[in-house]
Amino acid sequence: MTDRSVTNGSIGARLRQLRIESGRSLRSVAEAIGISSSALSQIETGAMQPSVNRLIEIVSVLEVPVAAIFDDHDVLRPVELEHGRTSEPIPGVTVATAGAGAQTVLGQGVLYRRLTPVRLDGVDLFETVYPPLTSSSVDGAMLVHEGYEAGRVISGSLSFEFTEGTVALGPGDSLSFWATRPHRVVNESVDTAAVAVWLTLRGSRTPAPE
Repeated sequence: MTDRSVTNGSIGARLRQLRIESGRSLRSVAEAIGISSSALSQIETGAMQPSVNRLIEIVSVLEVPVAAIFDDHDVLRPVELEHGRTSEPIPGVTVATAGAGAQTVLGQGVLYRRLTPVRLDGVDLFETVYPPLTSSSVDGAMLVHEGYEAGRVISGSLSFEFTEGTVALGPGDSLSFWATRPHRVVNESVDTAAVAVWLTLRGSRTPAPE
C-alpha cells in the first residue's frame, strides 16, 4: 500500500481550495475550460472524476502545477507522508521509501504517482498507469499546455496522438515534445496496463520559429 493517496473527493476539495486561493469564481474557471459550472462543481465535490486532460486544463487556468493537487507544502520541503516514510538522513538530502509517493486516480482509472519526495519548482516527475482501453480524454479532445515533456514507457504500450499523426511506443521507448503541440495519450491494449514515467519542465516556452 502507498502511504498517501488522493481520493476523488480530496482531488475536488483541493481543486476548489486552489481556485479560491487564486481568486477565481467557479463560473470563470468553467468558462475558461469550456464546461458548465455544474460540471466543474461536480468535480470539486467529488461527484465526478476529472480526466487527465480536464485536470491539466483546470490547473493550467489556476496557474499551478499538477503537483499542487497532492499538497500545499513549500518548494523543497519534504512531503509529509503517513507512517514516517520520508526522512532527511543528511541535511539537505530527502529520502522516501518505496511506495511512499503520493498518488491519485483520475477518470477511467488512470493513476498518477509523484516520484519526488519534495515538490520541485518548475519540474513535475510522475509515474502514470493507463489501464487497458483508457486515454487522457474520453471524448478524443487533445491537450495543449505550456512546458516541455519527456516520457519513457516502462511496460505495456502507449499511442501518442498528434494532429500530424500517431506515435506508438513500447517498453523502453521514449519521446519528448513541446506540450503546446496538441496531444492525447491512449492505451489501445484490451488486456495490458501501460506504465510510463513523465518529466514536465514547466515554464519552458516553445522557441520562436526562425
